[in-house]
Amino acid sequence: MSEPAKSDVPKPVEKPRLTTEADVTKYKTAGDIVNDVMKKLIDLCVEGAKIIDICIEGDKLIEEGTGAVYNKAVKGVKVSKGLAFPTCVSVNNAVAHYSPLASDPLSSQTLAKDDVVKLHIGAHIDGFAAISAETLVIGATEENPVTGRRADVLKAAYNAAEIAMRLVKVGNKNYAVTDTVAKVAAAWDCKPVEGMLSCQQTQNVIDGKKRIILNPNETQRRDCETVTFAEDEVYGIDILISSGEDGKARVEDSRTTIYQKEGSVTYQLKMKNSRAVFSEVQKKAGAFPFNVRALEDEKRARLGLQEAVQHSLIKPYDVVYTPANTFVAAFHFTVALLPAGPLLITHPPLWYKPELVKTDKELEDEELKALLTKSLRESKKNKKKAKAEAEAADGAESK
Repeated sequence: MSEPAKSDVPKPVEKPRLTTEADVTKYKTAGDIVNDVMKKLIDLCVEGAKIIDICIEGDKLIEEGTGAVYNKAVKGVKVSKGLAFPTCVSVNNAVAHYSPLASDPLSSQTLAKDDVVKLHIGAHIDGFAAISAETLVIGATEENPVTGRRADVLKAAYNAAEIAMRLVKVGNKNYAVTDTVAKVAAAWDCKPVEGMLSCQQTQNVIDGKKRIILNPNETQRRDCETVTFAEDEVYGIDILISSGEDGKARVEDSRTTIYQKEGSVTYQLKMKNSRAVFSEVQKKAGAFPFNVRALEDEKRARLGLQEAVQHSLIKPYDVVYTPANTFVAAFHFTVALLPAGPLLITHPPLWYKPELVKTDKELEDEELKALLTKSLRESKKNKKKAKAEAEAADGAESK
């Protein structure tokens, strides 16, 4: 076969990489802020607390935390910072993205005893985002632990997240995570929520092209390509597990309040109000998701967003639900695949402790149990030992 002319040879696509220590520091700073805010939000999650109040407080605390760092302009340019994901408080069978407005009919909703509550927040420094989610149960204590299906789904999600954390490493493939999370969930008779995505992150991007899908149907499995994790990549891993039979979820009555500018789409909006709202979104949120609450006029914003959503300039984060009387638990972490090994950008869950969750089901698979005991980042000493053992085994076989 003849070689193509030089002008026809495609140029190699340059992959976005995490190249500097300064970038890692920004990620970690955002992760520390998220952890501090998560502590405060967990304390606010008590019986009778209003969901909207927790959401508003979370956004305010993220803005305050990011506002206190990186205030020195670099070459006359201020560092962008703020929310990477608006505060969401999704309860029981609500999967994610629930963050009501004062004008919503359900804005007075409060937390009740035994509610399974998912807190989801994110912060960014200079576009480097740390996003985290964890699940708690209202009123649970060591003396009054979580039991039944609530305990099953919570323990399944926690263990699935811990194992996923150890599988997102250089050289592994996305479907190894997909299939293993399903296997872990099955140990507690649970299912991952169908079609939920975890994505590669880069500066100002939290929904990159490399993705991990949970519990895909046939069409989703065909459309989500197999990818390999590589050095210097960052991932936001979202583990969502349902106590339902099939993990299917659907949109119900809750109004969508969270949206994000779609960076790859261009369209000239026709309506003056739509253009004004889109301009405000670009100025206030940039590339990151935002709550309609953050815009100057909620009513005007809703009208303006309609045209932008219709033409895919802005994408909605719909609130979806699994069937009534089921529960969803979630854990979200951000991890960087550095040359020295994986680095957890966000912090481990704050509320979850084994003594708070009692279930008669356990993980039986010995391989998965062994994986749970491994450190996220293997020490150089252990790597050398493993290499020496492998070489010794090869030498013994060749004799």
